[in-house]
Amino acid sequence: MQLIAEAYDLLRNAVGLDNEAIGAVFSEWNEGDLSSYLVEITAQIFRTKDPATGGSLVDAVLDRAGQKGTGKWTSDSALELGSPVTAITEAVFARYLSAMKTERVAASRVLSGPTSALSGPKDDWVQAIHDALYASKVVAYAQGFDLMRVADAEYGWSLKPGEIATIWRGGCIIRARFLNRIKEAYDQDAGLRNLLLAPFFAEIVGRTQANWRKVVAAAVESGTPVPAFSAALAYYDAYRRERLPANLIQAQRDLFGAHTYERVDRAGVFHSQWG
Repeated sequence: MQLIAEAYDLLRNAVGLDNEAIGAVFSEWNEGDLSSYLVEITAQIFRTKDPATGGSLVDAVLDRAGQKGTGKWTSDSALELGSPVTAITEAVFARYLSAMKTERVAASRVLSGPTSALSGPKDDWVQAIHDALYASKVVAYAQGFDLMRVADAEYGWSLKPGEIATIWRGGCIIRARFLNRIKEAYDQDAGLRNLLLAPFFAEIVGRTQANWRKVVAAAVESGTPVPAFSAALAYYDAYRRERLPANLIQAQRDLFGAHTYERVDRAGVFHSQWG
């Protein structure tokens, strides 16, 4: 839901589309790879008029999103199990931030930032945002299934990820054509560690990442917050890196707390007197 909201924010406030055009975009997206219940109802929302004013009803809705705790439970579980479910957790934080309406109104009168629109053909940006949404969605599902894999190992649940994807195809708000591909991925490799490693999903991200990066960079330059898009991309870039800067963090931990470290060139646990 947060990813879709970020796509809407970009289409509306950075690309400059009106609600009617945004509704048409989501309707078109629902006919393709992004087909899902949430994209379908998003198009429906933009077609709905406010009986009181005649304008778009969505514009009359206060920008303060509630929650029943599902996202928080997922984030709590991820932290407990050590699984980096970053996109979902950022989506939870985005709801917390939306709840700070009074503070945000006051801050908007004090804090400055860029408000420039995106330059270039609007159709190109619509396609780029489509690709950013698609790639980020792949990562969100990859993180969710990875959390279930870690929980399965911890608690001995004997989960069958492909069957879970099949269950979600009906009677669930995340019902999506996308789930068929997840089922196929686990049918082909029951021991798949991460959906990003499945050939189908690796190809998607490889094909869409240029636009994904373009959208995240443009969002930063235009002052449009995209926490879930950004978190998903950062996860992808970290996951594909053979070496991360965590060596410096572990060195810092050893210096100030003697937490020890491992070496890349020989086995064992070490502690050093730094500096």
